[in-house]
Amino acid sequence: MAATLPTKPAVPVPSATGRGQATPGPKFTRVPPLDHPPASRCPRGGRVSPTLASVIFKSVGEGRPYPDHGLVTPKQWAEVPPRQVRLDELVTTKRTLNLDNLLSEDSTFYGDLFAHVVQWRGVLYLEDGLHRAVRAALQQRPVLHARVLVIESDER
Repeated sequence: MAATLPTKPAVPVPSATGRGQATPGPKFTRVPPLDHPPASRCPRGGRVSPTLASVIFKSVGEGRPYPDHGLVTPKQWAEVPPRQVRLDELVTTKRTLNLDNLLSEDSTFYGDLFAHVVQWRGVLYLEDGLHRAVRAALQQRPVLHARVLVIESDER
C-alpha cells in the first residue's frame, strides 16, 4: 500500500512577492548576497569566501633569520613597549601551531600578555605569540598587540 503525498502544504506559505495569503508568524526578507571577487580572479573560476580570500600573515617562515637579540626572560621583554601590529605585516618564525595553546583560555596566564615581534631589515617577524595571532585572526581582528624589538642592521 503506497502512501500518497499531499499536493499542497498544510500551512500557507507567503509568496515571493509578498502578496497572497497572510499567515501569522515571521516575515521573510531577502538577504543580499556576499560580495565575492569575480570568478576570473578566483582559482579555477570558483567562488571564494571573503574571509578565506584575505591573507592572515605576510608570510610563513621557519626559524629566525635575524641575529640573536639576547632577550630571553619576560622581565627583559617587559622593557620593550607594546604597540599594535597588523597581522598581514607579520612573518611567522614557526610553521606549526599547538592546538592546545590555541584553544586554552588561560594560555597567557603564566606568560607575557603581548606577542613578541622582532623588526629586522624592515620586516616584522613574529617570534612568540603565534597562537595569539591566530586567535585574533579567527575573531576577525586585523591587529595584534605586541612588543616590537627593533634590531638595527648595517647591511642592506
